[in-house]
Amino acid sequence: MFRVTIRGTFEELAEDDREALRTAVDAFPVAFTEAGTFTCDRSLSAFTFRCQVPAGPDDGEPEATERAIAALTAHGYPHRILRIGVTDLREIKIRRKSRTSGASRASRQG
Repeated sequence: MFRVTIRGTFEELAEDDREALRTAVDAFPVAFTEAGTFTCDRSLSAFTFRCQVPAGPDDGEPEATERAIAALTAHGYPHRILRIGVTDLREIKIRRKSRTSGASRASRQG
């Protein structure tokens, strides 16, 4: 799974697009979804688009970027991309606390 964050600006939004975005901006969840979600300010000048992209065994950042841009484009708002950040969740290591570390810490404090 990839998480892709696209930062950009809206370009030449039609008034109906502006109205739809203003109405929806408060309803958009701040989350990574496959369809993608926007966060932006009320002026609708800049946005952050978050998209979660499934990863195939041979997929890398270029494929994830391409799919995220396609999801952004599918929303239909004219835009200009400024930056793209991709995180490959397959590479994230989760450190779990061992059960003994809490007990040994408590015995040292006691």
